[in-house]
Amino acid sequence: MTPETDPSVSSALPSRPPVRRPPLARELAFGLSLFALYAVAAAIPLGDRHAAAADHGRQIHDLERTLHIAAERPLNDWLAAHRSVAVAANYEYATVYLITTLWVLAWLYRRRPARYRVARNSFALINVIGAACFALWPVAPPRLVPGLGYVDTVLTHGTWGSWGSPVVDHADRLAAMPSLHVAWALWVSVELARPSVRRWVRAAGVLHVFVTLYVIMATANHYLLDAAGALAVVWFAYLVTDRDPGRPRPPIVPPEDAFFLAVESDRTPQHVGGLIFLDAPDGSPSREDVIATLRGKLDELPRLGQRLSPASRLRRRRWVGHPVIDWDWHVHEAVLAEGGEAGLDALVGALQSEPLPRDRPMWRMILVRGYAPDRSAVIFLMHHVVADGMGVITHVLRMLTPPDALPAAGAGPSATRRALGTVAGIAQLATESRQKTRLPSTGTAERAFGTFRLPMPVVRDLARKHRVRVTDVVLCALAGGLRRVGPPAGGPEGGRVLRVAVPLMTGGPVVPPEGNHTSAVMVDLPYGPMSEVERLRTLAAATRRLRSGTRALASAFVMQRASRALPPVLHDAFARAVYGGRTFQAIATNLPGANTPTRLAGAPLIVAHPIVPTGPGAPLAVGALGWTGMLNMGVSAEATLVADMDALCGAMRDVIEELGAAEAPEPPEAADARTARRGRGPSVRG
Repeated sequence: MTPETDPSVSSALPSRPPVRRPPLARELAFGLSLFALYAVAAAIPLGDRHAAAADHGRQIHDLERTLHIAAERPLNDWLAAHRSVAVAANYEYATVYLITTLWVLAWLYRRRPARYRVARNSFALINVIGAACFALWPVAPPRLVPGLGYVDTVLTHGTWGSWGSPVVDHADRLAAMPSLHVAWALWVSVELARPSVRRWVRAAGVLHVFVTLYVIMATANHYLLDAAGALAVVWFAYLVTDRDPGRPRPPIVPPEDAFFLAVESDRTPQHVGGLIFLDAPDGSPSREDVIATLRGKLDELPRLGQRLSPASRLRRRRWVGHPVIDWDWHVHEAVLAEGGEAGLDALVGALQSEPLPRDRPMWRMILVRGYAPDRSAVIFLMHHVVADGMGVITHVLRMLTPPDALPAAGAGPSATRRALGTVAGIAQLATESRQKTRLPSTGTAERAFGTFRLPMPVVRDLARKHRVRVTDVVLCALAGGLRRVGPPAGGPEGGRVLRVAVPLMTGGPVVPPEGNHTSAVMVDLPYGPMSEVERLRTLAAATRRLRSGTRALASAFVMQRASRALPPVLHDAFARAVYGGRTFQAIATNLPGANTPTRLAGAPLIVAHPIVPTGPGAPLAVGALGWTGMLNMGVSAEATLVADMDALCGAMRDVIEELGAAEAPEPPEAADARTARRGRGPSVRG
């Protein structure tokens, strides 16, 4: 990757030496040796080999009848009755596979020398395996097995020069399994299935495979299982040879990351990020300063210079280098038409409404002017396929000076406890009730965004007073605040419970900058009319599943392990089926941040709010980020969910203040002691 666009800088970077073609004479000798190997297999004395080949042919024929896949006879009967089509099929069988294979080999040698070596090795292995099969387990084609009733279309219609005619009578006639005609056609199709090859050429390669499959069966030269054997041989050959130790293959996009590509649509963009405020009385930093900072971090943050490979329904995407970064698009400067928080929140909402393009690195940074005379704002967005919320924080921390300590996830349970916990978690997920409450979601792409802040010591003291966790306080603020200003929830239960997806860390001790290392656990929040203290107490009992860890382990196993067995088309369908309004109604996450003063491009960073995407049919997302002594909240919602985002943020703040002002509940031990002094014995807590 060349991150610079300046030619003077690019020329100073080391370049990869050009790939040289192997000597042509050596390649021709190598090809002749393959045909010699094939000739050796064909030269084995016929005697017993011919009888064995006929017997093997009958075995394959009987197996196909048992499996109800014997399609050769009706195809052969029809072709034998149509002379002109039969002659064309005979010549196709004799010539096309050879012409296309030699053409692709020559094209690769001339135009794709780096790919030629891999293709030549795979082609050679295909033929070596085929020759070994022909020598060790010969199979006669259907037309040469007595008693099966197939018509030899070459002899019947006198096709001169085709297989089975006297002109090529020296060819091995007992080489049906595997079908090298199909194997060579598959090899051609694989080599043409490259992004750099024109689409119509790739389509022609696929069509060639199907035509070859029809011809080999209709001319009674092969069984359907011969083609299946060819497929297995080609797959094995590429598995062994398609490796280039001198050039590492681009990394595959793991299923847990590709998950968020599948669930994204024009109405539900899936990028996470942060709204950052800098102390900048002089208007710093400049756009050039920000670009210089990012250029210096490209080696540490590889996804800033990589894009996704083209989509495929059968192959997973990969991260590939993007030669030149469009800094004018990735680092943009904007001036607010309307100053203050309202204008900035509207800009964040507008950026959340637009999906990031997939033809370039999937991140963007906007340097905002006009927010306040002594402050600059920076909006940093990154697609969820690159990183989760923790990963985005890690990206930001690595951009800062001095770099703060990276977020830690803890060592996690032992392998045994993880396995047992995963089994228990899968059982819990299987028995979990379906989501019944519904928040009104219009499916609009338009987003509203809001923020507020609270001193972290105050929130922690509140949590200790009520014997809950900070996450419980955030969830209570979400449920209580939405209850006060949001639309009523519907459903069979009258909207008494709101199911929220809470991401939990499942990665290693240190969070890497790229990848998704969280798994979501569903928590039912009490949403009915009640006091906020009662809501918090009921909610704390519901969030015990967050602390057990079993559901998180099961979710991580499904996302990161089990889904790897699915081809991309099925994985995408699975993602769309389980993520969104049918499973949860909102997303809430509590993230750790920095604890020491830092700078971005020389300007002191003073505030950072998280930006969390909503899900399909789940119109609300709340993020909490601890940063230098403050709990910074970021709230995103479909614009039609809440009429006034400032009112929702204010209601959430009011819930937290109400909890802070409420008296602490009496500890259960104190209540038991008081009851005992009254002579009634301790109470039993249900």
